[in-house]
Amino acid sequence: MAVTLADVAARAGVSAATVSRVLSGSYPVTEGTRGRVLRAVAELEYVVDGPASALAGAGSDLVGIVVNDIADPFFGVLAGAVQGELGGAGPGGEKLAVVCSTGGSAARELDHLTHLQRQRAAAVVLTGGAPEDPGHARALTAKLARLAATGTRVVLCGRPPQEPEVTAGAVGAVGAAGAAVGRARGAVPPVTLAFDNRGGARRLTAHLLALGHRRIGCVTGPAGRTTTTERLAGHRDALAAHGVVDVPALTVPGAYDRSSGYDAALELLRREPRLTAVVAANDTAALGVCAALRDRGLRIPEDVSVAGFDDLPFSVDAAPALTTVRLPLREAGARAGRLALGRAVAPPGGVARLPAELLVRESTGPVRPAATSAGGAEGAGGAVSGPIGSGRVGA
Repeated sequence: MAVTLADVAARAGVSAATVSRVLSGSYPVTEGTRGRVLRAVAELEYVVDGPASALAGAGSDLVGIVVNDIADPFFGVLAGAVQGELGGAGPGGEKLAVVCSTGGSAARELDHLTHLQRQRAAAVVLTGGAPEDPGHARALTAKLARLAATGTRVVLCGRPPQEPEVTAGAVGAVGAAGAAVGRARGAVPPVTLAFDNRGGARRLTAHLLALGHRRIGCVTGPAGRTTTTERLAGHRDALAAHGVVDVPALTVPGAYDRSSGYDAALELLRREPRLTAVVAANDTAALGVCAALRDRGLRIPEDVSVAGFDDLPFSVDAAPALTTVRLPLREAGARAGRLALGRAVAPPGGVARLPAELLVRESTGPVRPAATSAGGAEGAGGAVSGPIGSGRVGA
């Protein structure tokens, strides 16, 4: 059910006229009263009626694209592909894209969604991984349910599907009246386009293992993000499938940037000087890994193989060209844009899992003979000696 001016007045303990004065800014009110009214507006997520909302009312031309970092090529490709679908004379008409960058802040993500709701955005495309915080997951799902209930189309692009129990609780919080309003306004349930991060990471590490590598360092993304967890899980899946021990010291947390990859590579070499391969959180971090290895006088891939993830535009032009996992970023963004405008049919169950493709290039190669012999019997499946070396388990 839509929140009214009277609801805000009741929550703030003032009259409806006072709420109007605060929101219009045309009459003086005390700071204490103004603060109570604004808190009530935020808590109830009241959508202000007025020039701004009239401009973005029914039939809004606004589509919000929420990204982690617009300077990150991953999000730039996604956002550009979404925006490319918002023009033309197809169903939904031409729309204006508004890109909202969260900077990795879960709170800012919710704030952006609140602002888009107040502007009555025609659609919202939420991109990239999600924070692994149950409280945020509940708040986000409730927010998306409110958006859908007011007629805003919601697409999750590059995110895992929302948990059913969390979704059920959030929808319950919106209430039956809100659901009825949503049905009356033609509400469309959120659609998810999820990347196969885990499967892609599994295939990437399996490729290195097939080349004879056993001392494989892993530079992960930020802790507490679904993308980081999924890619690390895939790496560990491959190690387990090949009977190789997952040595915690060979995993270094980082971020999705070059400097993080550089620092993480130096730390891995400090922990295990006989390292023969590194899988990085993404292609940008992989460039940092390559730079660190070169600064230490190591050749790629003759001494150390390096692999990235995402197949960002520059990866094929790196020297050497990066072995990586291709995610269909442009295709996913374009599909999300069409779904946001109702120009594409939603997948069965509202969830589509998009494949990840291994691309083998020049930055990975067979483990060097010296590294194999240094390990004792690494290539033959024997345990790797040394302070940290990981080896096969059993026969």
